[in-house]
Amino acid sequence: MSKRTLVCAMWLVVSASAAIYGSDVLLHSKSGEIQLQLGHEFFREGRFADALEAYQKALKSTASVDTRAARSGVVQSALRIAEFETARTQAATLIAESPIDPAALALYADSLWASGLFEEAEVRYRDALAEAPELARGLHGMARSLAARTQLQEALTQAEAALRHAPRDLEVHHTIGAIYERMHKFEEAAAAYTNYVNLLPNKDRSEKADWSRAEIKFLKSFGQRVPFEMDPGAETQTYTIDFRLVNDKIVVRAKVNGGSFQDFVVDTGAESTILTRPTAQRLGISAITYTLSAGVGNAGLRGLQLARIDSLEFGMLKMRNIPALIKDPPMRDLPVREAESLSPLSLGFSMVIDYKTRKIIFGRRLDPETADFELPMRVHRLATVRGTVDGKHHANFVVDTGGEVISISKATATALARPEPLRRIALKVFGSSGWDKEAFLMPGVNLAFNAIRYENFPVVVLNLNAPSALLGFELGGIVGHRFLSKYRVGIDLERSVLRLKAL
Repeated sequence: MSKRTLVCAMWLVVSASAAIYGSDVLLHSKSGEIQLQLGHEFFREGRFADALEAYQKALKSTASVDTRAARSGVVQSALRIAEFETARTQAATLIAESPIDPAALALYADSLWASGLFEEAEVRYRDALAEAPELARGLHGMARSLAARTQLQEALTQAEAALRHAPRDLEVHHTIGAIYERMHKFEEAAAAYTNYVNLLPNKDRSEKADWSRAEIKFLKSFGQRVPFEMDPGAETQTYTIDFRLVNDKIVVRAKVNGGSFQDFVVDTGAESTILTRPTAQRLGISAITYTLSAGVGNAGLRGLQLARIDSLEFGMLKMRNIPALIKDPPMRDLPVREAESLSPLSLGFSMVIDYKTRKIIFGRRLDPETADFELPMRVHRLATVRGTVDGKHHANFVVDTGGEVISISKATATALARPEPLRRIALKVFGSSGWDKEAFLMPGVNLAFNAIRYENFPVVVLNLNAPSALLGFELGGIVGHRFLSKYRVGIDLERSVLRLKAL
């Protein structure tokens, strides 16, 4: 049989299997090999939930099956649909069976990354590359890890190396796009995202795919404009502005498109400057395209408009061509009006927040300050730090000046597996995606952020599934005003550290 005939014959087998799958016969089939082939076919088609089910059936089958391939399929499919716990559990079994296999090491590292365990993931990526220096998945993992530590040029080098070895790996193209976007190279970012979209299966209608398509249109709209443009010499300066505390939120004055100064909430939990619809209309700012956002609230994923601010001024800083989100359509039935917000982090600046003097200092580079506590920080769209819940569960917490309390995710609360039923004190909590009707207060929690400890502490439990899925890793919780306001807070992007000096 010729090679061409063999390939065609395999296609016929898979096609026939896919047709049979719809019948009751195959639903009850014990043929692990057929389920494995179905998993591969569904995965190629972008039907990741179906692929996960098929791979899991293959693992459970009593028939002879390549369990390593099936388990790898479970991990990869679970990661695509944000089933992070399933991915990590199966990846741990995979690595136990093949402890020095480079591909297994890289896949296990992917599952650690998706669990928010960035440091552990980087160790495993390095282990995989020590065994196989040209392993694309290992190089891609290192690219993401370096980018999260704001080592963008080094991250790009690793991602491009991964692409040379796996030119059709769509995730690598997406990561390259994200790195270029953080480097403010929008034309290159749009090209990389376009490659990602072109490699997607035709049936992929995931949120990540929709977000990428919108992002391409938005990035291309800048044309020859320089994103985040500043006057010569402005990048080397340090800026200081005063702020007010209003309802536990940091409020500064800023001017958009030459209009009058108005209030903006400083929100490090947002990855873009945000305008309300009335403000955008008043300033003549039009939407370029729609995108998806995710936050706390029952709406989960929320459609918003992407736009461009021609000029932004706060303090002595003046910038041009700033990406922005317009809160349109607005949320309904909220107890307070939605506000404009900005974050120096999203503009590419490190920052110091002094709650005692009510001043913010920010700049591309800031001199390191002495601190009582230093927490390693990672930035993957949002700035996060590691915390430990009940002494054993490690989780990533968003550093969110726009938030008010210390919270943990519903997934984190469930993972604690306490012997007694969870005490639930009902709360009314609203966030950027509306009311979170599942929110509750959970007393008696022990939290630790290195040497910072909260013993027998009540935390708010929030449903963070939607933002976790959009980010691509499990959010463990949020640290807001109640945590941050006790310190002079330094958020250093260059050195990837959160500094806290007690007031």
